[in-house]
Amino acid sequence: MELIFPTVIIILGCLALFLLLQRKNLRRPPCIRGWIPWIGVGFEFGKAPLEFIEKARIKYGPIFTVFAMGNRMTFVTEEEGINVFLKSKKVDFELAVQNIVYHTASIPKNVFLALHEKLYIMLKGKMGTVNLHQFTGQLTEELHEQLENLGTHGTMDLNNLVRHLLYPVTVNTLFNKSWFPTNKKKIKEFHQYFQAYDEDFEYGSQLPECLLRNWSKSKKWFLELFEKNIPDIKACKSAKDNSMTLLQATLDIVEMETSKENSPNYGLLLLWASLSNAVPVAFWTLAYVLSHPDIHKAVMEGISSVFGTAGKDKIKVSEDDLEKLLLIKWCVLETIRLKAPGVITRKVVKPVEILNYIIPSGDLLMLSPFWLHRNPKYFPEPELFKPERWKKANLEKHSFLDCFVAFGSGKFQCPGRWFALLEVQMCVILILYKYDCSLLDPLPKQSSLHLVGVPQPEGQCRIEYKQRI
Repeated sequence: MELIFPTVIIILGCLALFLLLQRKNLRRPPCIRGWIPWIGVGFEFGKAPLEFIEKARIKYGPIFTVFAMGNRMTFVTEEEGINVFLKSKKVDFELAVQNIVYHTASIPKNVFLALHEKLYIMLKGKMGTVNLHQFTGQLTEELHEQLENLGTHGTMDLNNLVRHLLYPVTVNTLFNKSWFPTNKKKIKEFHQYFQAYDEDFEYGSQLPECLLRNWSKSKKWFLELFEKNIPDIKACKSAKDNSMTLLQATLDIVEMETSKENSPNYGLLLLWASLSNAVPVAFWTLAYVLSHPDIHKAVMEGISSVFGTAGKDKIKVSEDDLEKLLLIKWCVLETIRLKAPGVITRKVVKPVEILNYIIPSGDLLMLSPFWLHRNPKYFPEPELFKPERWKKANLEKHSFLDCFVAFGSGKFQCPGRWFALLEVQMCVILILYKYDCSLLDPLPKQSSLHLVGVPQPEGQCRIEYKQRI
């Protein structure tokens, strides 16, 4: 009898604990687990992640969890979940991305967490709206220099054309004028390695490098390139005002707070951040404008009214000029709305309640700007390219439309968003001012393989350009 009583107590205790856990699980969102340990639904999810998210939303409702590659990813698609994602102190940006940074740039987690806020404040300050005027002159000069290399006429893939313009323009402006290669062989090598690194960046953030040989090779190539060139980059100062470039300011903080060993890694991370989204945004903006004759005509009328009709002059583009060409800014923003990143993420650090569900700590809370921007409740006729919808945005006060979250939101919005908008606007203006352009192929579909960043086109989209006389 003495042995039976403790046994009954233990059984009842285990049953109570089981029921309690079951009750807690009942309050968790629907979970798509798959049957393979650790991998979960990773293979199915990875084939076409954007389509997977939308099908899951239709089947399971506005909040659901996906288990893949050892991660629990809880997606939110309606207002209450969006507000928690953007405003709650129970979710954290830095903890959500530290593993990604470690895998893609080999920056130790403790170093990233120690430096992130300092670097963010510096980047936000140097590329904020107050300081944009410091970039307009150099961007104009760099774009003119690269446009000269295109000659008076030609036909090429539009994505390659944009890459040949913006890779050197961005690097020379933000890193160091002499750092981007000028030798044709070296330029080709830079393009090949960066495209390989960028294309598999998402896989590199999740999988062992041994499974991604080409991606690993491109990563090592850039780290070695930075290691070799950083002394020269640091020594070179602006001839005009002795000011530091963005990379130089980054290296100063990294080496002051940690050690020189981390400098090449932060150089690589900054390179990816400055090129990976600006290039496809410029591509899609030009493609949308050129494939909509009425919008193309209105854009050209605006450019002619500010700069005249001839295309031979090396015009200077000022902030005042950009204010007169709001339609182009609307086109860029509408492009970003339509081609927004598949997901942005936060890590749940304390259990949080959304729509009567409890999201446990440790989950990655996911928001899809791509699908949010296609919700007709927030953006009427969401699939249409309608730049005029941006009339309602208070752009003078640097405010976007409600529920536009392509740059993130809250404390850690993209610090380079204003520079990126400026660069793409100027790129579009100078190309269309100098050349008569037309697309030779239909607007391509976007790649469905990636969730991180602005999607690349699937297939070619050729452009024919002829210098204006």
